[in-house]
Amino acid sequence: MQPHAYDLVTVGGRGAILAIYDMHCHLTFASNGCEVARAAELAGIGALSATVTPADYETARAAIAGVRGLRAGVGLHPWCLANGTCAEGDLARFEELCRTTRFIGEIGLDLAGDNAKSRGVQIEALGRMLRACDASGDRKLITLHAVRGTTDLLDALEQRDATRNHDCALHWFSGTSDELTRARRLGCFFSVNARMLETKRGRAYARAMPAERLLLETDEPPTEGFTWSADAWKTRLEETLAMLAAARGEDASALGAAIAATSVRLLEA
Repeated sequence: MQPHAYDLVTVGGRGAILAIYDMHCHLTFASNGCEVARAAELAGIGALSATVTPADYETARAAIAGVRGLRAGVGLHPWCLANGTCAEGDLARFEELCRTTRFIGEIGLDLAGDNAKSRGVQIEALGRMLRACDASGDRKLITLHAVRGTTDLLDALEQRDATRNHDCALHWFSGTSDELTRARRLGCFFSVNARMLETKRGRAYARAMPAERLLLETDEPPTEGFTWSADAWKTRLEETLAMLAAARGEDASALGAAIAATSVRLLEA
């Protein structure tokens, strides 16, 4: 019998693991983030909670402390660099915190609209953050944001040989088909959410992504101060898995088990 999405399953001799994983969410956006974090394990959810600043990371780390299956990534979102809310002190703090964790993100490039004016600042900061990942001496899991900057992002990854030295996951991929092909060749992982799968192009991209490098995400809660629940969270993940399975013409239970196995390998390596 196939496992239900929230049963515990056995993978690769590791024993029972949580069977559904959100590999890009924002627990600190929830007004009740600590409560949701503690309900996640009972709901059968594992996750990587991305953060947007080093201070946000420190909040997230405290919120998930001791909760099985939850990890926080130290991040510095390109929006925060573009609008000037984060600068040198935040980059320096990111570099310090990078030495203390394997989990990085959300970092990347966003060159949409007025953000494009800070392209040079963003690229320089991304380079520093990738160098910090290398300098720490361990293999990182990095969740990456790229909007209108996917080629620049892939250039940065390639220059640092980042996809060989780390596990790099492109979240909510929105680049071109040529950029998708390049990201596949580089060995990137891809986290897919429901909003991506609501579009024809998103579904086509999901079919083209390698099965062994597919991940689920919600990118939720949608805004800061949002009241969230573990029940709503797991429903969103189940909906996303069903949409992804339909887009790929695959069995949802089998696909979910495979994605869970990939997720736990990345989180527990």
